Amino acid sequence: MKTTLMRDYSEKRDFIRMKIDAEVVLEAEGSGKKHTGKCKDLSGTGMSIELPEALNVGDTFGTSLPSNNPAFPPFNTVVKVLRCLPQDNGAFLVGVEITTVQN
Repeated sequence: MKTTLMRDYSEKRDFIRMKIDAEVVLEAEGSGKKHTGKCKDLSGTGMSIELPEALNVGDTFGTSLPSNNPAFPPFNTVVKVLRCLPQDNGAFLVGVEITTVQN
């Protein structure tokens, strides 16, 4: 019998991570500089984004994740960078926290 105490950490998350591979645009608050990357996964509180350049921890960005269905608008958020890790392929995996969901 598997109890809550025996579950691994990934099963204890409040929100399930959805694996996706969609283009996402990040716009730096203040400067307006845009970055385009791939959203690798999405949860109720954050995203994992692969980018060709590093971002600074603590910086905030507006994001736009387009919808494949015309009945649904793009998913627009404000995010804060929590981590930025270099990858073997030369890209950076950026973990962000969603601070605001915009309409």
